[in-house]
Amino acid sequence: MPTTSFESARKTYREIATNISKIMRGQDVATRHLLAAMAAGGHVLLEDFPGTGKTTLAKALAKSIDAQFKRLQFTPDLLPSDILGVSIFDQRDQQFHFHEGPVFTNILLADEINRASPRTQSALLEAMGEAQVSVEGECRNLPELFFVIATQNPVEFRGTYPLPEAQMDRFAMQFTLGYVIPQEEVAILTAQEHNHPLDELKSVVSLADVVVLKQAVEKIRISDELKRYAVDLVAATRTAAGVQLGASPRASIALMKIAQAEALFDNLAFVTPEHIQKLAVAVIAHRLVLDPQSRFSGVTTRGVVEDALKKLPVPA
Repeated sequence: MPTTSFESARKTYREIATNISKIMRGQDVATRHLLAAMAAGGHVLLEDFPGTGKTTLAKALAKSIDAQFKRLQFTPDLLPSDILGVSIFDQRDQQFHFHEGPVFTNILLADEINRASPRTQSALLEAMGEAQVSVEGECRNLPELFFVIATQNPVEFRGTYPLPEAQMDRFAMQFTLGYVIPQEEVAILTAQEHNHPLDELKSVVSLADVVVLKQAVEKIRISDELKRYAVDLVAATRTAAGVQLGASPRASIALMKIAQAEALFDNLAFVTPEHIQKLAVAVIAHRLVLDPQSRFSGVTTRGVVEDALKKLPVPA
């Protein structure tokens, strides 16, 4: 890819990140992760306590791009057809016509995804894995940019259903936003004295710009040694003590692609070991399932990945 295309892609990233920072104060790392997942063709799961800005971050991204955005509030009575769409009989021409559901969009905010039943959650599996949905025996393709941002409250909260392992594996990354420092929180209060800054946020890039960004990410070089490093990291979770279900090859692919995106953001034409190391927990940990005894002993999936990082030799 020509140098000008790389520059254009990096410019797209900077413009979106700068625009989001007008709304999301003190969340530069979360914004970077979110954009890296989008540029790599993955999807993101934000898990944090209510009120930390998960939905606001998703909306700020959607408003920064001149693309189609839909929000779906997950509730216990939500049905798969509410996500995918349904055929409705038209009396005028005596035929069924398919009405697309919210999944047919560029950016989908699946808000509080763990409040819906596992059956409804599973309606997103094909869409997130293959960018298509099968409805009533017909396969329908989703747009070239299809990005799911799902939010969930911690599973200990009332009225929540744990996401199935297959669903968790569809998310390229899971991370939290956390609470900002007091100075940033004061700035948030000041910004919302009269109205919400989101109301005035304008798009700064087009859908075509984001497609160019995704294409540029694919051209970032990653050596065979680093590919093997990523694979070994993921494989280490499958044999780690206390792990009932390790990470799948989908984790290795996500780790590689998101590392390529972060390298592009750093103005590099190649991936470094540091990119793999910084992303490993966010990309791998949520896919692991611990056995009950290990959970009660205080073992965490994050700790399993961090142990693997410490034990594996880093490629020179």
